[in-house]
Amino acid sequence: MASGGASATASTWSPQRVRVAAPARLHLGFLDPAATLGRRFGSIGLVVEGLETVVEIGRSSRDAFDAFDGGDAALARAVDHLRTLRDATRCRAPVHLVLRSAPPAHSGLGSGTQLALATGRAFCTLFDLGLDSAAIAALLGRGARSGVGIAGFDHGGLLLDGGPRADGSAAALLSRLAMPSAWRVILALDPRVQGLSGASEKTALATLPPLPHAVSAEICHEVLMRLLPGAAAAEFEPFAAGVSHVQRLLGEHFAAAQQGRRFTSAAVATLIDWIGEHTPAGIGQSSWGSAGFAVVRSAEAARQVLAAARDAGVADAALDISVTAARNRGASVTVLRADDATAVSDAMSNASE
Repeated sequence: MASGGASATASTWSPQRVRVAAPARLHLGFLDPAATLGRRFGSIGLVVEGLETVVEIGRSSRDAFDAFDGGDAALARAVDHLRTLRDATRCRAPVHLVLRSAPPAHSGLGSGTQLALATGRAFCTLFDLGLDSAAIAALLGRGARSGVGIAGFDHGGLLLDGGPRADGSAAALLSRLAMPSAWRVILALDPRVQGLSGASEKTALATLPPLPHAVSAEICHEVLMRLLPGAAAAEFEPFAAGVSHVQRLLGEHFAAAQQGRRFTSAAVATLIDWIGEHTPAGIGQSSWGSAGFAVVRSAEAARQVLAAARDAGVADAALDISVTAARNRGASVTVLRADDATAVSDAMSNASE
């Protein structure tokens, strides 16, 4: 396996088709977005099951591009990534690219980075190009602020990065922890709302006042002394309290760019805040939303609180609500070789479950 767990093939293989399934991630917050402590950004993220981005690329006599119903916009981005990769590697063999699934764009699930990495990994594996995830991300313009999307693609789990490096390359991974298998994540997405992205996101980050030094220090303390230790020791209460406190501090800061609210979607805010008031949970919004989340201690706890929320009338019928779990592994790569009709699946990381 190449560096970073990046390749599912050996040079003696002749793959005909490669499928990559990349997981969604929750961005739980920046440590120091304005560098008031001396280093900008730094972020914490959680990889979750479900909502995968699945890209398949195969050898072909001519280029062809297909997508699942409604996936045309994501397919166009994947084709753009393919063009960039071809220009960078000078590998211009024709391919058949199929986008089989993708989560909603600009919903806080990291879909842009996962689409880029899945496309890049499938292409590089198919033609044995030897680029790791960090190199692919750099070519495709991903990971400029947060490194948890790249690390999540490779490893899964609960991730902490130290912010972009001085040369602008992707942030170093400082911590990777496997999450307890019993804990569950309630996700709520509002299809009527999209979070900030692109130029709008850059403008918001540039125009918001700096996060005060004391608040950044408090976030760092919560992450180091409650959130991470709680996950490492399977102690739910400190983990949940740490997540909620970090999210409250950041939500209040970023509210000015979200119509004065901690959540982009008012409907998501109503549900997630209600859950936080009625059961022990680590609650918040992933990135700019609309995805809101509540980490609870078990599947039964998730079932009970959602049933109660619906009975109380706080679960807007338009919301896409699901229950999932943390994913303690990265993307999967499936290869079909010319000399063997057997599909070989390879997890991106050998990290312990």
